[in-house]
Amino acid sequence: MPGGRIRILTAKVGLDGHDRGIKVISRALRDAGVEVIYTGLHQTPAQVVEAAIQEDVDGIGISLLSGAHMTLFPEVLRLLRERGAADIVVFGGGIVPADDADALRRLGVDQVFTPGTRLDDIVAYVRRRFEPVAAVPSAPGG
Repeated sequence: MPGGRIRILTAKVGLDGHDRGIKVISRALRDAGVEVIYTGLHQTPAQVVEAAIQEDVDGIGISLLSGAHMTLFPEVLRLLRERGAADIVVFGGGIVPADDADALRRLGVDQVFTPGTRLDDIVAYVRRRFEPVAAVPSAPGG
């Protein structure tokens, strides 16, 4: 978190061309003081991981409505591990059945949001997950 500000990369991975939701979420995060880098439509997992590393982000938020979530999320996670960047937190959402969301969480996706999730809940998740822990003052004389 350079300078203490939360940095999130948002992405549309694969052939899904529906970007209204990710743009709304990106703007809500920006309005909440989060630095957001939106990569645009039709990104490959490799492009997303490369951009995340270059931008030194804390997290990657992926929006998928194409049904390819069980392929694309795990590929992003694999590439992050391969590049030594597994500390970058991956979260996202879209049309993801509950069983698949559970499987994605077991694979390492931190949070999966589904249609109908309130923007306030997504912003609260990002703040809670990425805010730095307050420094604990040292004891006097120590």
